[in-house]
Amino acid sequence: MQIKIGNQPVGDGCPTFIIAEIGSNHNQEFNLALEHIDAAAEAKADAVKFQTFKANKHISKYAEMPKYLKGYSSIYELIHSLEIERDWHKPLKEYAESKGILFFSSPCDYEAVDLLEGIHVPAHKVASFDIPDLDLLRYIAKTGKPILLSTGLADWMDIQRAVDVCCEEGNSQIALLQCTSLYPAPPNLSNLKAMNTMRECFGLITGYSDHTVGDTIAIAAVAMGASIIEKHFTISRDLPGPDHSFAIEPIELKLMVQKIKEVEHARGDGIKKGPRTELEADMYRKGRRSLHAKVDIALGTTITEEMLETKRPGLGIPPYQKEYVLGKVAKENIKADQWIEWSML
Repeated sequence: MQIKIGNQPVGDGCPTFIIAEIGSNHNQEFNLALEHIDAAAEAKADAVKFQTFKANKHISKYAEMPKYLKGYSSIYELIHSLEIERDWHKPLKEYAESKGILFFSSPCDYEAVDLLEGIHVPAHKVASFDIPDLDLLRYIAKTGKPILLSTGLADWMDIQRAVDVCCEEGNSQIALLQCTSLYPAPPNLSNLKAMNTMRECFGLITGYSDHTVGDTIAIAAVAMGASIIEKHFTISRDLPGPDHSFAIEPIELKLMVQKIKEVEHARGDGIKKGPRTELEADMYRKGRRSLHAKVDIALGTTITEEMLETKRPGLGIPPYQKEYVLGKVAKENIKADQWIEWSML
């Protein structure tokens, strides 16, 4: 199973697609957004992602403040303060591409979808809070672009309805991202096994959108087969704003990317077989056990159990073939502690 984001295949047999989630951490400063793109490109992430919303289309003025944002007075005013200027998208995308990194966003209204389509983004991300909005999902699906569908707070029917709507529009380029919609998210609520369950149930590639502190859970997700990792990212956790405090900083992002590459190589192909390299073959010969003479065995002696022991190296007859050695006759003098070869019998 694969999808393609830009020219990059994502899914089975492909490197993990790593998204630096800048989101609203630009703090409405264009140059700060550029700094984030620079740092994400330097860290070798595959893409940067923003969030494209307008408060008046996104949230009621009467909405209650979530508990984790208790330090703010109004959720509406907070969301308004986090909007990204819509005329920034094209220059930010061009700048990202000049740095060798993909740019896309989470469109939260129809105009945002049109805007992003107008600058030819390679994919669309659907925020987990927006998964019940099937009309918006249908509009996004009609673009034909890959859809990264975050499943935080969603149950199975939420996901099924969302997938059905996309497929009805002929768009099956869907990746389901396991997510815990808390900020920060406790590691014990990560439920990484849900990635495999969703993959099996829906026949789609899966990944992980990470809100935990640090990179441990994201790396564990890769070990468990995540095709995509999305991680909140900031230039500095000391910056003001709701999403900076739990995001990773540039050096941490760079290290996370490196660790993910190491884990990818460590996963292997799942086939259990003998030595794959010359170093392993050397250890196979010298580190495993084989049959050795426990005592001096003279020419013409019939081999008995008491004359044998197993030791390293593994240059002699394997211990599991001992039954075929017992009763054989020595064709030469075999010194104590020498490994026994078939040519000696």
